[in-house]
Amino acid sequence: MKIEQSQTDGVAVLTPHGSLMGGPDTGELDEKLYQLLNDGYHKVVLDLGRTDWINSSGISILIHHWKKFDSAGASLRMANLTKKIERILVISRLSSVFDCYDTLDQAVASFKE
Repeated sequence: MKIEQSQTDGVAVLTPHGSLMGGPDTGELDEKLYQLLNDGYHKVVLDLGRTDWINSSGISILIHHWKKFDSAGASLRMANLTKKIERILVISRLSSVFDCYDTLDQAVASFKE
């Protein structure tokens, strides 16, 4: 799995490419999210537009880090959910927990509100 990292208007953006299905895939995302929080980034967006699938291991990582960020007074938001991933979050009722936005620009702009 490849994970691009960038910054837009002081917001860290991670863009995973591929599937989040445990093992090395979620391990790399897990490490990057811990690193961002440890480096003091309190505004982070996961751009999931290039993530084609997520299973329970991937969802577990998202929940874990959402809690970590929230506990630290930081925010982890999501953008560009594919229809498959959006459906999984709706079925699992996590769409009401995570802050999800249709586009990366909307997610980044949400930090200014």
